[in-house]
Formats: sequence, structure tokens, C-alpha cells
Amino acid sequence: MEQKKPNLKIVADKKSARMILPNMLTLMGVCIGLSSIRFALDGRFEIAIIAIIFAALIDGLDGRIARLIKGTSKVGKELDSLTDVISFGVAPAFIMYFWKLNTLGRFGWLLCLVYVICVALRLARFNVNSNQEPSWKDNFFEGVPSPAGAILLLTPLIISLSGFDYIQLNFNIIVPIFFVATSLLLISKFPSYSFKKIVIPRRTTIFLLFGIVLFFGLLLVYTFNVIAISSLVYVLLLPISFFHFQKLKKQHENDKIQEDDDLEDIL
Repeated sequence: MEQKKPNLKIVADKKSARMILPNMLTLMGVCIGLSSIRFALDGRFEIAIIAIIFAALIDGLDGRIARLIKGTSKVGKELDSLTDVISFGVAPAFIMYFWKLNTLGRFGWLLCLVYVICVALRLARFNVNSNQEPSWKDNFFEGVPSPAGAILLLTPLIISLSGFDYIQLNFNIIVPIFFVATSLLLISKFPSYSFKKIVIPRRTTIFLLFGIVLFFGLLLVYTFNVIAISSLVYVLLLPISFFHFQKLKKQHENDKIQEDDDLEDIL
């Protein structure tokens, strides 16, 4: 009697199947990030910046999709961090080096090295902290996240491409300042908004949708102007996030003291 041949399976189980999509997105993001270096090497800085932004969008989606379809894994977590070092550490540093820092000699290359190292340290700390229990601090990042750091680092180049010529800017001074400031923000414990838990009232949904459509419409028409303004708005949000964090921290400390006092009264 002829034995039945077992059916070949591409994936072993449903868990493995759910892991494929987010990991594919992560790998697509790193390919786009690496391609930005090639565009910068060819002098196509506009496309290089757009590639980094696409990589940042994919980075924001892959984790959320993984949690949505229950496809999270330790491999995906480590892969995401490794690809972030390339897409938001190495790639932006090379773009800025090809654009301006190569004129600063060894000092320019030193700035690139320092920035990439700070991105790696920031991601290593993020992986360690992500194992902690959920709390109100989940609304904040410890330091600036690496995708936002990459956009901040590219801001001088974005401003130069936006046609902003009302003020004469010395990019030989501005670019090193952005490198040093962004590197420090990455490894600092400065609280910045994570935008993970945003509660939107139902009655304001229509206005939110209109705002999103308007934003992307302006982005298509005035691409680099909108990106430059968005970067500056994010910088302005940093002190707001700091004071908001301190306010919430003090509030939770007071609540903790009140709970301890109530417990002592009961005992």
C-alpha cells in the first residue's frame, strides 16, 4: 500500500506565521534606510531624507502590527533594535557626512562616530527598560527615540532644501551643534512624549481626520517645509513633555504617600 507523503509547510505553526509580517516590515525598513546612504552618495539628498522618513514610518508600524496580531517575539525585538542602529544611526550620519561634515575633516567623522554610538546606547537602554512593568511612565520615552533623533539630525539639511533663505545660516556651525545636541538627547534621561497612549474624544474624531488629511496634503505640496516645521514643533514639545512628566511624577508620589498614610491608619 502506497504511503501518503506528508504535506510540506512553509511555516511551522500559527505563531511563526504571525511573526513573519512584522519581521518582514522591519527588514524592509532597514533596506530603505540603507538605500538612503546610496542616494546621499549620489548627491540625491531629497530622496535620502524621504527614505529615512519612510523607514521611521515602518519602524512605528511593525511593533504595533506585531502586538495587534500577537506576533511579538524576542527575535523581532532584537532585530528591530539592530535595524534601528542602521536606519537611524548609521544612515543619517552618513547622509550628513556626505552633505557637510566631510568638509570638517577628522572632526566631522568624530561627530558621526559619537552620534552612532549614542544611538546604539539609547537602543540598548530601551531594550532593558522595556522589560519593566507597565506604568504611567509608558507615556514618555527616556531620552529622544532614535527615529526622532534621526529627523532632528537631518533638520539642517531639510531646512536647506526647503528654500528658507530669509536668514543666512552658517551650516558649518549649525550641523555640529545639532550632532552634539541630538547625541546628548538620545542618551539622556530627558522625558519625551511617546504618543503611545493617546485618548481622543469621539466628538473630535472628525477634526482629527481633517487635520491628518490636511497635514499629508501639505506634505505632498510643500514636502521639506512641512518636515522642517514638524521638526521644530517637536523640539518645542520637549520642554512641555519635561514639565508634564515632572507634574505627573509629583502627583503619583503624593498619591503613594497618601496610600501609605491610609494603610498606617488602618493598621
